[in-house]
Amino acid sequence: MNKNKGNLFGSLQFMKYLCNKIASSPTNAMLQIRCKNNNITKSFPEGSSLLDVYQEFADELHLPYPVVSAKVNNASQGLKFRLYQNRDVEFLDAREGSGHRVYVRSLCFVLYKATQDLFPGSKLFIEHTISRGYYCNFKKKAGETLADDDVERLRQRMQEIINLDMPFRRNEATTEEAVRVFAERGFTDKVKLLETSGQIYSDYYMLGDTADYYYGPLVPSAGYLTVWGLERLHDGLLLRVPDWNNPTVLAEKVDMPKTFEMFAEKTRWDIIMRLSNAGDVNKAVLKGHASELIQVSEALQEKKIVKIAEEIDRRFHAEKDPVRMVLITGPSSSGKTTFCKRLSVQLLACGLRPLSISTDDYFVNRLDTPKLPNGDYDFDNIETVEYHLLEDHLLRLMRGERVEVPEYNFVTGKREWNGKKLRLSSDSVLIIEGIHALNPLLTQKIEDSAKFRIYISALTSISLDDHNWIPVRDNRLLRRIIRDYNKGAFTAQETISQWKNVCEAEDKWIFPFQETADVMFNSALNIEFAVLRTHAEIILSSVPKNCPEYAEAKRLLKFIHYFIPVSDKEIPPTSIMREFVGGSSFKY
Repeated sequence: MNKNKGNLFGSLQFMKYLCNKIASSPTNAMLQIRCKNNNITKSFPEGSSLLDVYQEFADELHLPYPVVSAKVNNASQGLKFRLYQNRDVEFLDAREGSGHRVYVRSLCFVLYKATQDLFPGSKLFIEHTISRGYYCNFKKKAGETLADDDVERLRQRMQEIINLDMPFRRNEATTEEAVRVFAERGFTDKVKLLETSGQIYSDYYMLGDTADYYYGPLVPSAGYLTVWGLERLHDGLLLRVPDWNNPTVLAEKVDMPKTFEMFAEKTRWDIIMRLSNAGDVNKAVLKGHASELIQVSEALQEKKIVKIAEEIDRRFHAEKDPVRMVLITGPSSSGKTTFCKRLSVQLLACGLRPLSISTDDYFVNRLDTPKLPNGDYDFDNIETVEYHLLEDHLLRLMRGERVEVPEYNFVTGKREWNGKKLRLSSDSVLIIEGIHALNPLLTQKIEDSAKFRIYISALTSISLDDHNWIPVRDNRLLRRIIRDYNKGAFTAQETISQWKNVCEAEDKWIFPFQETADVMFNSALNIEFAVLRTHAEIILSSVPKNCPEYAEAKRLLKFIHYFIPVSDKEIPPTSIMREFVGGSSFKY
């Protein structure tokens, strides 16, 4: 008995000794943090925030624009993120993709808080990019229309929040707790998203007493948001944001009425399908309605294609200024090729005989291709196309001549003449497809009345929730990653690394001409991300953590995980999606 007491006493004394030893030891170990902006390593206490690290490095970095976020071991993080292990850190401003998204998300939260402060119970829907800003649909609680005075009051309240430098506070909670927080506030969109996300824990943010959910980090406080604008656009609001190349000024506003109408058509389709966000899609999938969603989405697209074909047929047979040429363009991975195939089928059903020409066959020989400043070939430059030759052939075809056309050999990088000859019959219509098809240089000698212009893009039809839109370029990037991988052309890492140049080329060579189109076509499906997840997940997971492209791969993986996966077995073989996931009945 006494022996046991002695052993117990000894154990207690030993435990007390250990506690005193731990208490007398340094509380913070030192970490080695390498700043990739200048490749210098410094020591910091364990638990230091990225903001602490930046302040230590700031005087040496001489960065041209204010820092808004960072990458930690190639993963995007907010500046309040704390470090507990040795890390590589790269500080970012609003020119870099993830930095720009952090800035815009934070600005959207300030706008949302302003709406709730001034109009309690109102609804804000941040729907899509337009005119180099973000279109927001704002609904007052009582159903009154938005007045100019309301916009000015919202601007003033946003500026007050920014002047107060209100902090954004991140709260980590169980998903059940986060669902309760948003259910109490009437956020059914966020409740459906989180309930179907499969996550155990979910972060949400507070700005003052206003709660919101965002799937990426925010800036530390509202005072970081110095460049922004808010104005009327149609029946809603246009939230203006910094220019990508110079974040100290607003991006120049561009009027885009036809693009806006295409988004409006998308919204009408969402109403038909009773879908507006990821939670709606997930709930429908869980109820066994995936096949129905696919069928209705495909039917809506086919209905649109039929309507376009009938309009071409009507103008083809017009007594005055008949259409003889259909020009089709769109950005990378918008589904141009399959759209052309499906349109050709519908034109045949109208009694017309489509004759297709690809601008790709008029590429200059690879050695003559213009180059980017870094020495790489600039394949998206208009000068990659022998457009004078193409226009000459089009003019001769329209005069009824038989013309020998080239075929481009992508293996040898040379244009070849293999005896392929074309001639238009009385019931033939020319179809020209390519990224430069709407560029006036290709057809400047041809009367505009003879042309029918079509612009196609994948304008994402679904948001994560009312305040978390999915960038339209993400839809196309996922498609391209899957297609490149399946064809053995590029790895996901290589496709992501090329994407910035692709987007810059689109801004220069494609988007300036989209508003000249006679009609626009949206190739995105409401259930698309659920299907793409089954293909993209393993491909994106292969991107190594030690490469710069890992941050983008991780971000894409995070947002597609919000969608419950759906097999592509119900996707018809003529679907535009088959161009990317494989299994198309069309020959490319």
